[in-house]
Amino acid sequence: MHCPFCQHAETRVVDSRVSEDGTTIRRRRGCEACGERFSTLESIDLKLPTIIKSDGSREPFNAHKLRQSFERALHKRPVSEPQVEAAVRAVVHQMRMSTERELATHRVGEFVLAELRKLDQVAFVRFASVYRSFEDVDDFRQELDRLVRDPVVSGAQQALPISEPSSGKARRK
Repeated sequence: MHCPFCQHAETRVVDSRVSEDGTTIRRRRGCEACGERFSTLESIDLKLPTIIKSDGSREPFNAHKLRQSFERALHKRPVSEPQVEAAVRAVVHQMRMSTERELATHRVGEFVLAELRKLDQVAFVRFASVYRSFEDVDDFRQELDRLVRDPVVSGAQQALPISEPSSGKARRK
């Protein structure tokens, strides 16, 4: 590795540390010529599948678009940033594990739905309504019935029952 200060070709590794999630290694390097120190990040460079859109066109996977999908669905929902990051990483991991060179958008959408279902039921229904192109209230009702019938309980959050909104008034007997 060339020194970014003097461009000398010889540098040595002074210290190496693995990131918390185990996906990168931070190396502290020192230049043999000028003595300056700098850091490098080493990570696995796996090519993700090409995405086949519904119109048949193909485009490279864009992690920013995936992240935006989660952010739109989770807008104003009580889900922490680390939980969102973990969900995005889980979808990317599923894409890598598919071992396919090309993935249709509907497959990626199913991966996203599975992760949203674990995170937040409202976000799940929001995303499903757009992703599955709900036409009317019956489509929402059917999805909500499925959600109630087959709840997902994750480690930190339990599935909440879906009920009618209350009017805020106490009932009298």
